Amino acid sequence: MSGLATIDVVVVAIYALAIFALAQFVSREKPGHEKNTSDYFLASRNLPWWAIGASLIAANISAEQIVGMSGSGYAIGLAIASYEWMAAATLLIVGKWFLPIFLENGISTMPQFLEQRFGTTIRTVMALFWLALYVFVNLTSIIWLGSIAVTKVAGINQDVALTVLGLFALLYQLRGGLKAVALTDIVQVSLLVMGGLIIAALTLDKIGAGGGIAAGFATLVHRAPDHFHMILKAGDPHYKDLPGLSVLIGGMWIANLSYWGFNQYIIQRALAAKSIGEAQKGIVFAAFLKLVMPIIIVLPGIAAVVLAPGLAKPDEAYPTMMELLPPGLLGLVFAALVAAIIASTASKINSIATIFTLDVYAKFRKGAPLGERHLVRVGRIAASVAIVIAILTARPLLGSLDQAFQYIQEFSGFVTPGITIIFLLGLFWPRATEAGALAGALASVILSLLFWWPAAWGGSTVLNEVPFMDRMGLVFLASLALAVVVSLARPAPAASNRIVMAGVSFHTTRGFNLSAIGVVVILAALYTWFW
Repeated sequence: MSGLATIDVVVVAIYALAIFALAQFVSREKPGHEKNTSDYFLASRNLPWWAIGASLIAANISAEQIVGMSGSGYAIGLAIASYEWMAAATLLIVGKWFLPIFLENGISTMPQFLEQRFGTTIRTVMALFWLALYVFVNLTSIIWLGSIAVTKVAGINQDVALTVLGLFALLYQLRGGLKAVALTDIVQVSLLVMGGLIIAALTLDKIGAGGGIAAGFATLVHRAPDHFHMILKAGDPHYKDLPGLSVLIGGMWIANLSYWGFNQYIIQRALAAKSIGEAQKGIVFAAFLKLVMPIIIVLPGIAAVVLAPGLAKPDEAYPTMMELLPPGLLGLVFAALVAAIIASTASKINSIATIFTLDVYAKFRKGAPLGERHLVRVGRIAASVAIVIAILTARPLLGSLDQAFQYIQEFSGFVTPGITIIFLLGLFWPRATEAGALAGALASVILSLLFWWPAAWGGSTVLNEVPFMDRMGLVFLASLALAVVVSLARPAPAASNRIVMAGVSFHTTRGFNLSAIGVVVILAALYTWFW
């Protein structure tokens, strides 16, 4: 590890041993108790609020965000932080209106909700789709971008880094499942926040020539003023990535609702809560952490504009800033980065195993009833296979990309309008049918392809010029209209909807309401300041 001093290697080794030991410790079961699917996939539905909030952030913030979003900060500026700050507002919506329905109905997976609401066909279709997306897009991007950072800082072969990260994350959670992941994520997030604040503080101090953080920030704003606008104007070279007001009132809401409300590996933490109250407290905790994230993952990328201009690729910004740290602190920040990669990878692996086991294997396996031990074993095998596939396909799929974060957002934008339509109609419109939901989802993909299809291949130049976030908004509206029309034209029997609303309450506590107001006020202030 030529890029790290001996003390840095020691710090990283201590972290790896400690977090692995902690994960195995919390994975223990009481004597005589055999781990079942609820234990393995939903942490016995006993997670406290602090574990839910920390695990939401740990699952979300990985190399995909730290390296990728820092790279976008280098190329675009603070505007990329809208993905973080608007997520804080989205979490409040999820906590108040989505979770009560999911928890009251005992939902374990998102495909399960779709079956209870619409029917078996859509459960199977979406389960297979999510497995493909999670393995070939999300899981590969996490370990690929993580390996970039590890290679840049530690100086080891990238393929070795890729393999070690993937296998460590697998072994870390293989025994305990979600319980091992969630109950250790408070340590992972604490290390992530501390490491991120350290690198932000030291880079700003360097820019300010030793004058302190405030002086460094003022100097950075002065020297890179074009990087401190939240709302990009039409003439901005990156307007197509973040098209002005669309980040506030347009397509970003569709992406965020799909990701935070209906994404298995995110919402799974809240589904494992002790109660709706604990889940909502965890959601608020995560929302406040989201407000801090741009300091940790975007600001270092902007600082690199001044400290390391002319990088070959924007995704090199964060690793390059890490190289400015002295021995010891470099090891700590590097451990924080590795912690984020491992936590997010382990979360993704567990969710892949959950969907495969409960929504595919258990539904299609014929013969004698399946025992709990058997299903847990299948989940562990599925987790192992998933990470091996991701390790083997990461370089072919992502190796030639410039800004991986933006690529992932655009690719996901093909399907997120359809996913959002399916769930919003399923949650809040009783007349929605399986045929309508499937029509809306299919239309989302087809219409998105029409917008994306290159002019050189016979596509429309006019449609190609539409920013992908605006594309998501337009596709959402058109696909929603189709889903409504098909649902009305092909009504389904009332018995096909097995989601119970009678006991669902959308009442929230005074603490939740005051916290939500606080988040909204802070967001309004940030957007006003950096408009």
